[in-house]
Amino acid sequence: MTERRYPASVDLDRAWSADTVAVQAGRPARVAGAPMNPPITLSSTYVHDSNPEYGRDGNTAWGALETALGALDGGHAVAFASGMAAATAIAAIVPAGGTVVLASVAYHGVRNVFDLMQADGRLSVRTVAPDDTDAVVAAADGADMVWVESIANPLIVVADVAAIAAGARARGALTVVDATFATPLRQRPLELGVDIVLHSATKLIGGHSDLLLGAAVCRDARHGEFLATYRHDHGAIPGAFDAFLALRGLRTLAVRLDRAEASAADLARRLASHPAVTRVHYPGLDGDTQHERAARVLPNGCGSMLSFEVAGTIEQTDAFLARLRLITHATSLGGVESLIERRARYAGDASIVAPTLCRLSVGIENVEDLWADLDSALRAALG
Repeated sequence: MTERRYPASVDLDRAWSADTVAVQAGRPARVAGAPMNPPITLSSTYVHDSNPEYGRDGNTAWGALETALGALDGGHAVAFASGMAAATAIAAIVPAGGTVVLASVAYHGVRNVFDLMQADGRLSVRTVAPDDTDAVVAAADGADMVWVESIANPLIVVADVAAIAAGARARGALTVVDATFATPLRQRPLELGVDIVLHSATKLIGGHSDLLLGAAVCRDARHGEFLATYRHDHGAIPGAFDAFLALRGLRTLAVRLDRAEASAADLARRLASHPAVTRVHYPGLDGDTQHERAARVLPNGCGSMLSFEVAGTIEQTDAFLARLRLITHATSLGGVESLIERRARYAGDASIVAPTLCRLSVGIENVEDLWADLDSALRAALG
């Protein structure tokens, strides 16, 4: 695996809070003259008898980021060029002819990867609703891997990660949890029995919509070694500058997430009573179908993502989106700016969401400004 030149500038054996670890882990040692931040090494080639010797072997920026993410999640972290690069590498762990239990509500890019692998005869896929814990566990019989999201995209469905991991382990299956929406500050799946955690660091970890990067954090070092080798051999390496930016974004994750999550909860409550909205999906709401489970498995908060269904036609929903002036109509999520999109515009999501469902990634703008933008656009488009 990548050499970790920067273990930590503080003693991580002490029970520091996750917020503190996010700020401190992966910094250079505190010695006279040392920089506060790890350097960006922009080189593809190194002098022989060194580690690394070539750009795919490792980079100081990767090492620092992997140290920080490993400390936060409590495992062996491997950084990748994107979240999908990390997901594809994890999928490669499944043996030829194996079986994967996949959540029916999940990022469509991951579903596409497994659909293609199944079409090629590489593996078989069993699809199960992620909030039906008994069904997920039952489907794990004879399976090699169970794949769920802690907070599922785009319906904000909450999985009982601990129960699923325990059931899968009893049946000999690995559990993979995509924790992109939760981040290590809202859930640490490895502590709940999960084998591998996936992050699209492009999103909340990076936090500024200016990089592409993914990461996998493994309970077992052998899985980490496999993924690092896969990354090297398939060229799925992150850029040094992207890794540097992701680590810089991680430093402010706690304050960004706290602010965005508070605004998301506020907006969800207001949208739930808006005459132009028929349904809101946010597990922090008392009336949400996911609320009771979220209170158990996400006690520190439900994150900054919500979705809602507009009470009108597709054309009216698109008109609403076009009338927004502060919130940007764009894909992706987790940046400091608020983003929204109608998810059924994607073929991969059209089969699992209502045609007027809008996914909202809440940023750190003033919540009253966000509400004014949503309310005025809804009223103008739907009357």
